[in-house]
Amino acid sequence: MIFTLLILIGGLLAIYYLIGIYNETYWKKRGITFYPKSKVLGPMGQYITSSRPLFEIFNDIYKTYSDEPVVGIGSLFNPALFVKDPVNVYHVLTADFNSFSHRGFDMNEGDILANNVVFINGDRWKLIRQKMTPLFTATKLKSMYYLMDRSAQDFVDYLNKRPELLKGNAFNTLCTFTNAAVGAAVFGIENESIFESPFLKMALSAFRPTIKFNLTFAIGSLNARLYKLLNLTIFKDHEKLFIPAIKEVIRKREELKVKKHDFADLCVNLKSKGTMKDHDSGLELQPTDELLAAQAFSFYIAGVEPTGTAMFNILVELGRNPDSLKRLHKEIDDSFEKYNNEMTYDAIQEMEYLDMVHDEALRMHPPIGYLTRQCVKDTVLPVGNVKVEKGTKIFTPIYSIHHDPKFYTNPEVFNPERFSRENSKNINNNTFMPFGEGKRLCIGIRYGTLQGKAGLVHLLRHFTVKTNIKEPGFKYSKQTIQVRPTNVDVQFIPRNH
Repeated sequence: MIFTLLILIGGLLAIYYLIGIYNETYWKKRGITFYPKSKVLGPMGQYITSSRPLFEIFNDIYKTYSDEPVVGIGSLFNPALFVKDPVNVYHVLTADFNSFSHRGFDMNEGDILANNVVFINGDRWKLIRQKMTPLFTATKLKSMYYLMDRSAQDFVDYLNKRPELLKGNAFNTLCTFTNAAVGAAVFGIENESIFESPFLKMALSAFRPTIKFNLTFAIGSLNARLYKLLNLTIFKDHEKLFIPAIKEVIRKREELKVKKHDFADLCVNLKSKGTMKDHDSGLELQPTDELLAAQAFSFYIAGVEPTGTAMFNILVELGRNPDSLKRLHKEIDDSFEKYNNEMTYDAIQEMEYLDMVHDEALRMHPPIGYLTRQCVKDTVLPVGNVKVEKGTKIFTPIYSIHHDPKFYTNPEVFNPERFSRENSKNINNNTFMPFGEGKRLCIGIRYGTLQGKAGLVHLLRHFTVKTNIKEPGFKYSKQTIQVRPTNVDVQFIPRNH
């Protein structure tokens, strides 16, 4: 028995070794530098066995091979490539999108809430994105702004009644606002914003890096066949709460026949039109409650944690830079005075320094640290003339490019002037992409940005902020995709106007 077990272990180790040799040889034959740490599992293997976020591991590779346009990495049975050069990144995300349209992750059919515009691929993605896009036009956002503004005003009242929330744990406090605001956009708003909600816990736990989540994510990233064979799911635990809630909202909205300019309106409109059809491919989909719930779920979780993270990081930098905070306070106060003590959609669009602060903070602390894609047909990357075969996994950096001194002088320094209207003309779009880039750019980017700004202007109208850092430099929590500092917090201090 022991002898058989030893043979089995030896055989598995031999297979593991041979896979590593194959991965290394695959790229070296093509003249591509290969990252030798964890030749089989690559950065994902390092992530599983360490306490570091995945983007930091990619950042190490980025710095180690600073002159290489691409670096081959281990990814079990699939060729995997870390694409570093901004021209190649643009090629993957935009110029040659048809070759890299796949997100790089295939969800299982039983994971109902994963059947959304973020995770699906191919013609299904194209059709659903087309149907979701009308929710995020400038006209629609303007009509939805009252939901965000109402929640932002209620949030200030909520903080004033709970002074204990002003002293710390700012990220969670900000997420109570983002949850209320996006909840109003999905479910509709009644008499007051809802800050104590079971959906907040759901949104914050959706991507929480538990051991189970990390292993599930790793398997899905490394091998789609194994992921399907094991019938793994990521969002299954949230179906009992979220799907019935969406069904109820849609039924009520159909019965009342009122328009609130929110996500529920879009759902009712799609159901009334019946079968959704992509005329290019002939694909037809029924707008079932489950399909619409999946889209609402992706919209909801994207509107809570990523927007809360962005707001938190903006306030962190403002608290560390009093001159910038003072200038933004003045712009906000002047705007309220100009618009009779109200903050309108047009007023926010006019605030230049708010835009500058927002973009610079998200350059330093992008909500996500990298992007993934998968090659769906053989192609070539221009810089280095790199041949990429169908099935190759692609990873492109965000955090690393944002912090590269080749693109940003003194990248660790918070300098909103980089994004003034004059200076921003010199910033290449390929080097600033806090929410991604290309056709798979976050569909709710404009909504999330507007929601975050609505919260910030009302918050900073009534409070100033103080940043408390426990140690020099930022330390980040172990996350699969997100970028969130953990050794820093923000304190809210009431302003005396």
